[in-house]
Amino acid sequence: MVPITHKSTTLRKAIAQAIVRVSKPETIQAIRDRTVPKGEVLECARVAGLFAAKRTADMIPDCHPLPIEYTAVRYELGELEIQIQVEIHTIYKTGVEVEAMHAASVVALTMYDMLKPIDKGVSIEQIKLLEKKGGKSDRNAALGQARSAAILVCSDTLAARQGQDRSGEVIREKLVHLGITVSDKQIVADEVGAIQAAARKFVAQGVDLLLVTGGTGLSPRDVTPEALEPLLDRRIPGVEEAIRAYGQQRLATAMLSRSLAGQIGKTLVLALPGSPAGAAEGMDAVFPALLHAFSVLEGARHSE
Repeated sequence: MVPITHKSTTLRKAIAQAIVRVSKPETIQAIRDRTVPKGEVLECARVAGLFAAKRTADMIPDCHPLPIEYTAVRYELGELEIQIQVEIHTIYKTGVEVEAMHAASVVALTMYDMLKPIDKGVSIEQIKLLEKKGGKSDRNAALGQARSAAILVCSDTLAARQGQDRSGEVIREKLVHLGITVSDKQIVADEVGAIQAAARKFVAQGVDLLLVTGGTGLSPRDVTPEALEPLLDRRIPGVEEAIRAYGQQRLATAMLSRSLAGQIGKTLVLALPGSPAGAAEGMDAVFPALLHAFSVLEGARHSE
């Protein structure tokens, strides 16, 4: 199975369809009248669909076991067809579209099995996904228009030209993957004045995002939060909490991080840990959802 440990747990929904077509109107009438010899078709098929939704990971090799928290099976009977819709919800790291299609398929197969003694012309058609929400399917809405970003790396070692910057490059790769243009990257020493001067420069350039990595720990030289906080017009505590909570699910000592998030004018500022893993996890914790802040900010400005 593909790894999903980097993904965030969110509400995810899917609706799938299947159509059972019969060859004569009498078959539909028998379903309505509950006179099919094998039993009550709609309820038996509904139960089969509920079982199928919960057992999808046992049948489809690459599907992850996940908590199914809501399943609904709905029918619409026509003259010669039964339209089946299955809706599934979960709060997890991956979507439920395969679960919904699997359940719809089993509902349809159960109907086929129950109806074939009275109708030899039954067929199953159009098993497909109708709707999916949550995760990647919401990414385009979150991204919106093109954005620009700058990266500020805070490190005495790198400022002295010793070693290679990996955290800043991890951030760059993730930003590019999100479709965000990285306009500049700068490395400064762990000094309040140097950090503030670089941050002011990038804000003056009008970048949408300023990603800062390093200096968020507890050592005497870790001063990034102290440097950035006086510059912020507003902090965004929920973003900081999300980063720490996400990190602590992976490493207990992530609770010691002093990641910072806030707003300077129109620029969103995010201070992440200095390790490559910490920077990557901090990005995974809040992107692309963080980009929704721009639509809120721009909406507020347009309404003024």
